[in-house]
Amino acid sequence: MTKMIRKTLLAVAVTAVCALGSNAAMAQSTIFPDFTVQIPGTTTNFTADKMTGNYVEIANFNTDNTFNVSLYWKAAAFVANDGTSQLDAGLTRLGVDYGIYALYTASGTVSRNGNATTFKFSEGTGSLSVFKDPNRDTVFTAPELTGDFTSTGTTGDILLASGKPLAGQGTLDPTLPTCGSGSGSGINCGSFGSTTSFDLTADGKGYFVAPSPFYQLSFQSGQLNNFTPTGRQVINGSLDVAFGNVPEPASIALLGLGLVGLGLSRRRTSKKA
Repeated sequence: MTKMIRKTLLAVAVTAVCALGSNAAMAQSTIFPDFTVQIPGTTTNFTADKMTGNYVEIANFNTDNTFNVSLYWKAAAFVANDGTSQLDAGLTRLGVDYGIYALYTASGTVSRNGNATTFKFSEGTGSLSVFKDPNRDTVFTAPELTGDFTSTGTTGDILLASGKPLAGQGTLDPTLPTCGSGSGSGINCGSFGSTTSFDLTADGKGYFVAPSPFYQLSFQSGQLNNFTPTGRQVINGSLDVAFGNVPEPASIALLGLGLVGLGLSRRRTSKKA
């Protein structure tokens, strides 16, 4: 029972942290906490606070208002100065000497309100895996209509980190002015944010070298191009990644009396059990 209570409070705390901003802002002193990367095959480091890239995903929208997704993301650049300054590939060597990509799966529920469709990710329903591609030869291809991703060039790729989805939500609205001037035929038709646990492998600790221990969570925020949320869909857009830690108890208290009240209520229930 105690383990379940802690897990519930963690999920609620993470959800509250995600709600603090559209880019999954963390309850810390900066918008995006810094991290340090050691360039593979060198002793040279650089500091960044975000990673950017594009994604393609296969999404299945079921008749019972649930969905499941399988996503491939390829890192394009590192960013610094609270997400405002893209670092040159000549410095980071990303895309020059090596590549970084991630595979993500999750499930959840779908709700509709007028023109808007909201997707809520369910805790712990999928997985996250982050890889280094030393030869820059890995290619994932999404199917036209049926089937799964096909891949080539994965031999020799190195697992850097793994994780589990903890919380997340997205909204699609084809009437947004940014979605083809409201015609429903363009890009920027919605956004999403999700949070996963983030556990480095031994190889990952040699790449993400600071802070040590590294951050416990990864935050993904992305943009949705337009699609029809029924049946099987192939979706693409942009996705950014930042990192952070589970809030300390004092920080959780600052998120609101409602969260504290939930914790007290759970504890009382536990004592009666």
